[in-house]
Amino acid sequence: MTTYNIFISHAWRYSEHYKKVVQWINEAQDEKKLNWKNYSVPKHNPLLDPDDDNDKQKLKNELDEQIRPVSLVIVLAGMYATYSDWIDYEINTAVSYDKYIIGVKPWGQERIPSVVSENSNVMVGWNKDSIINAILNS
Repeated sequence: MTTYNIFISHAWRYSEHYKKVVQWINEAQDEKKLNWKNYSVPKHNPLLDPDDDNDKQKLKNELDEQIRPVSLVIVLAGMYATYSDWIDYEINTAVSYDKYIIGVKPWGQERIPSVVSENSNVMVGWNKDSIINAILNS
């Protein structure tokens, strides 16, 4: 069975959506649909300030290290308004490494940020089956 190395775009201060996607992928793994390794688990010092220029560069370097080895990136479009600078960086990094990008539409939301929709290989709805099928078809 293929092991999928996955980076999930995330914001630790608002992590409920991230945790739900991880739960769904873990459930799919328990159901023997796929194997995966989570590359989005932070290795960085949580005391780094994303608004400090020196810390910002350290965080960018760490994101690069997390994205470079993955087979695909999942972007949760619902966090875009709040974290656009970081999500832009994650998307641009994924594109620069020619990674497969799965964009996930927020539940009940019709409008998707263009940077997410234009750079995603596929856009899926906010549900387990859509996300798991997109991973399996990547």
